[in-house]
Amino acid sequence: MNDALYELIVARRPKPYDLPVRILVILAVVAIAVLGMPFLGFFSFTIALLVAVLAYYFIFPRLNVEYEYILLNHDIQIDVIYNRSKRKNLQNFDIQTAEIIAPKGSPRLNSFKPDKVFDFSSGNPSARVYVVMIALDKNNACVYIEPDEKMLEHMKRWMGMKMYQD
Repeated sequence: MNDALYELIVARRPKPYDLPVRILVILAVVAIAVLGMPFLGFFSFTIALLVAVLAYYFIFPRLNVEYEYILLNHDIQIDVIYNRSKRKNLQNFDIQTAEIIAPKGSPRLNSFKPDKVFDFSSGNPSARVYVVMIALDKNNACVYIEPDEKMLEHMKRWMGMKMYQD
C-alpha cells in the first residue's frame, strides 16, 4: 500500500508558572525538613524525602512537554511526551471530517464558534499555528496544531478546498 506517514515533534515553551512551581516544591521540601525537625525529629527528613521523590516523578516531568503529530494518510494522532520519556495519546481524528483548516487569526474562522479548544502548539507567539475545526464527541472543537511545510503538503492532499494557507 502507498500510505503516507509523517511524524513531527513540537516542543512546548515553558509556561510562566513552571519556574515558580519548581521553586515552591523545593521550598516545601526544605520547609518540611527544617520546620518539622522540632516536632517530628528525624522523621521530618523522611517525609521531606518522600515529598521530593513524589515531586520528581509526578510534578517535574509534567513541566517538560512535547507534542507529537502523527499523520497517516488523513488520520492524525496527537500524543504528548512528558520529560522525553513518558507518552500519552491525547487526540485522534480524521482531518477529512474537519470543517476547515486555516491559520490562526484567519478571517475565514470568524463564522466558527467552538465549544472546546485544544492547544497542542508550542506556545511560541511567532510560530505559524493552524486551527482545525472539527466535531468531537457531539461538540464543535478547535484544535491548534503547529505543522511544518511538509506536513501541510500532506494535509493539503487530503483536504483540498477545506484547507487554507492564507
